[in-house]
Amino acid sequence: MRHIRAPFTALYRPDSLSIHHQFNFSTIQGQLNQSSEHKIHSHLLKLCLLQCQRIKTRHPFDETPQRLAQASRTSKTIHAQTLIFGFGSKGQLGNAIVDLYSKCGNAEFSLKAFNQLEKQDILAWNSVLSMYSRQGAVKQVIRCFGSLQNCGVPPNQFTYAIVLSSCARLVDIDLGKQVHCGVIKMGFEFYSFCEGSLIDMYSKCGSLVDSRKIFDAVEYPDTVSWTAMIAGYVQVGLPEEALKVFEDMQKLDLFPDQVAFVTVITACVGLGRLDDACDLFAQMPNPNVVAWNVMISGHAKRGCNIEAIIFFQNMWRTGVKSTRSTLGSVLSAIASLAALNYGLLVHAQAIKQGLNSNVFVGSSLISMYAKCEKMEAAKKVFDALDERNLVLWNTMLGGYAQNGYGSQVMKVFTEMRSCGFQPDEFSYTSILSACACLECLQMGRQLHSFIIKHNFECNLFVENALVYMYAKCGALEEARKQFESIRNKDNVSWNAIIVGYVQEENEDEAFIMFRRMNLDGITPDEVSLASILSACSNLLALKQGEQVHCFLVKSGLQKSLYAGSSLIDMYVKCGSIEAARNVFSCMPNQSVVSMNALIAGYVQHDFDEAIDLFHEMQNGGLNPSEITFASLLDACNGPVKLNLGRQIHCLILKRGLLSGDDLLGVSLLVMYMNSQRKTDADILFSEFQYPKSTILWTAIISGHTQNGCSEEALQFYREMRRNNAIPDQATFASVLKACSTLASLADGRVIHSLIFHIGFDSDELTCSALVDMYAKCGEIKSSVQVFEEMGSKTDVISWNSMIVGFAKNGYAENALQIFNEMKQTQIRPDDVTFLGVLTACSHAGRVSEGREIFDIMVNTYKIAPRVDHYACMIDLLGRWGFLKEAEEFIDKLKFEPDAMIWATLLGACRIHGDDIKARRVAEKLIELEPENSSSYVLLSNIYAASGNWDEVNSVRRTMREKGLRKFPGCSWIVVGQKTNLFVAGDKFHPSSGEIHAVLKDLISLMKKDGSIAETDSLLLDGD
Repeated sequence: MRHIRAPFTALYRPDSLSIHHQFNFSTIQGQLNQSSEHKIHSHLLKLCLLQCQRIKTRHPFDETPQRLAQASRTSKTIHAQTLIFGFGSKGQLGNAIVDLYSKCGNAEFSLKAFNQLEKQDILAWNSVLSMYSRQGAVKQVIRCFGSLQNCGVPPNQFTYAIVLSSCARLVDIDLGKQVHCGVIKMGFEFYSFCEGSLIDMYSKCGSLVDSRKIFDAVEYPDTVSWTAMIAGYVQVGLPEEALKVFEDMQKLDLFPDQVAFVTVITACVGLGRLDDACDLFAQMPNPNVVAWNVMISGHAKRGCNIEAIIFFQNMWRTGVKSTRSTLGSVLSAIASLAALNYGLLVHAQAIKQGLNSNVFVGSSLISMYAKCEKMEAAKKVFDALDERNLVLWNTMLGGYAQNGYGSQVMKVFTEMRSCGFQPDEFSYTSILSACACLECLQMGRQLHSFIIKHNFECNLFVENALVYMYAKCGALEEARKQFESIRNKDNVSWNAIIVGYVQEENEDEAFIMFRRMNLDGITPDEVSLASILSACSNLLALKQGEQVHCFLVKSGLQKSLYAGSSLIDMYVKCGSIEAARNVFSCMPNQSVVSMNALIAGYVQHDFDEAIDLFHEMQNGGLNPSEITFASLLDACNGPVKLNLGRQIHCLILKRGLLSGDDLLGVSLLVMYMNSQRKTDADILFSEFQYPKSTILWTAIISGHTQNGCSEEALQFYREMRRNNAIPDQATFASVLKACSTLASLADGRVIHSLIFHIGFDSDELTCSALVDMYAKCGEIKSSVQVFEEMGSKTDVISWNSMIVGFAKNGYAENALQIFNEMKQTQIRPDDVTFLGVLTACSHAGRVSEGREIFDIMVNTYKIAPRVDHYACMIDLLGRWGFLKEAEEFIDKLKFEPDAMIWATLLGACRIHGDDIKARRVAEKLIELEPENSSSYVLLSNIYAASGNWDEVNSVRRTMREKGLRKFPGCSWIVVGQKTNLFVAGDKFHPSSGEIHAVLKDLISLMKKDGSIAETDSLLLDGD
């Protein structure tokens, strides 16, 4: 007999539930008789079976690692006592120990206990088989089944059910058929467990014919068989058949179990029949977490994100605990809505349940924060995760890429590789998106080589990303080459190349690709249709836009937010406001985007209606975006609407939208500058925090340049450089224009040097501005050199700059030569081109050619002449003696000639000394601009040239009576960093005394040398 430390009465209590609290085996003393041993054996067996039952009745989703670890410790305690009493390897108790370890997932102890059994019967084998099956070790199940047969242990129906399940998971129909033979041989083919397992195995292996044969052969199928058949149809993509089987099941008054309900609900969700799924879900007495997950994920995947969140809230209220799948699905719905407040609540629940450290949940949280544009929060979640897999890294990469943080994508990608993770197709997609965002073509090309080296070049995701990257970087030839190499193009492929052509304003090629897409049988989606509508907008091609509208109606997409907003934008830009309003009215749900598109349209045509829409937007619960305010500010140009602009400024400040947003900052600066409130613009600019962005610096420089404050524009540019802000092409264009206005060649050369050093010398817009600057500063040689060194001259602006430069500097023949070269390059001339060419013709005396060019402009290129084109033609005719034809040209005009027209003809009259015409023209000019002294001065000079001094005195008398004075001429010179301005008669210059002394000496020398010519006209002085 064994010695024990406590009386037996302390050991055995029939109502005991926990061996840790009710028993203390280490203190049992005394001796046990055979009856006592039997009682201990029975009690230990009861405890063991009770623990097994507890694990079995709990839902697997409720099993946390902590609970299973606790159950495993309990198992070891019970096992230890069975070994102390010598019961561990015998009979039912030994099997129960093996089963308990197996249910706890403790494979090591389960196998040890199994190997110590005196007799390894089928119950013990089934326990081990079940353990492997639960752990997903399906191949180990098959090996164990082979060992079982080799040991001569006959399987039972439960054994075959486990093995058939493993065959199904391996999708090994040949092995499944062998096991099926064993089932028939053992006579288990009509046992419900085997029937259901056979139906499930054949279904999952894709052999629905065999599955249906077995099902139809069952006389009274139980719920398991019905569920297996339903699941089979769902798995092979025949949800309609699954629903028919379910309906047949209900007709036989069989109440579905949880698995059957979940299976058929899954079928309804797959068919998009969410209402039916909701009805079935409502019939479930106590839906388990799997059913809740199906409903949440099903609604989220179908875009019913609000409904998905409501299901999650109801689930939480019923006390069903979330799983990682639950949180992943609801976070996906929250991300789609960018509903940050809900996301924060779910994050809190994940922390409370200890699921925030789960990789899957962590990935979903990062994705949610990324969609809500909260990358700092996403980074915190990422940093807090101890375990990181490739999916998690990709989610982080994708988040930064979606939010335009190209440099951060590069940083995370480098960190990922340093941690030993090899990129997959999703990694490459994100990094290529970053290259596109940064327009870093060189890095994109290097990455392309890396992709080829690692055999990802044929992956469709990567191929599409490459097309997008090249297109976004402006390398359309490479984008097209990559696109054509894709074998199985999908919508994303076509969208990438079409969007690329539209962004680069190659609309003709975009239309060609769109037609090819349709001919290839690819149905355009919202993205491609929106891109083509954008192309229509760029070309103001209303008819083509209307055709796309018809296509949208036919496709049922005209009421969708994305396509509908694009339609509104197209109609607005094409000037068809009523059509835009009709589209807007038909949309079931208005968005901020669609509202913005319509407001932008009304801003140009009916500002009051735009304001009404703004109020309607707020009343409808939509929050105006930065674009909304920017559109309204664009219309507040000029002093009349300044007060409204200031009110909008206040509203922007109140909403906290100005901090960190360059769009609104630029819009406000432009509004104040266009309203001639330079001081307000300067104050606003000074309030922006340092470092100021290049866009803001460019806005303030451009504003001063356009308002004639070129000296201040240069000062802001110098301050910009002192603050280490890097100018871009727009900055250079603005500051070079200021140099042109001031004829500040020295500043222009300094800026040219910087352009060269930072690589903008290959940019066409910047080079065009340089050509213009040098030409206006009279440095035509440098202007020609820049023009000839330009690598690309695809924009008409480049040619215009050179043509106008030559024309204004008197090089008429060169201007006409450049125009002929331009025509040979197929660049379409615009109104500015023809103005420059006509000016050149006027200076060169090419009257006949000028007439021909004017006719080509109007009749061939269909360009409507502006007033300055007409003035140029009058100058051409009048300058070279065709005064009568010039006068007839004016008479034929379909509008009332303005002052520019008459002033040009008056100048021609002066050249040819035609006093009679000059008087008549001057009267017209004075009638139009009675307060303008230049008309009087010009007429006076004409009379003086012909010696008609009586008329000269008459004109001067009229000027004195009207209080008119000639505006004195001015000149300037830049010395160091200071511009010195000189005005006729001005004595306020700090060095005026010295200057006049030098002038006096120079005039004296010129007189002695005979260098002062006689004037042929009377120049009126300041009186």
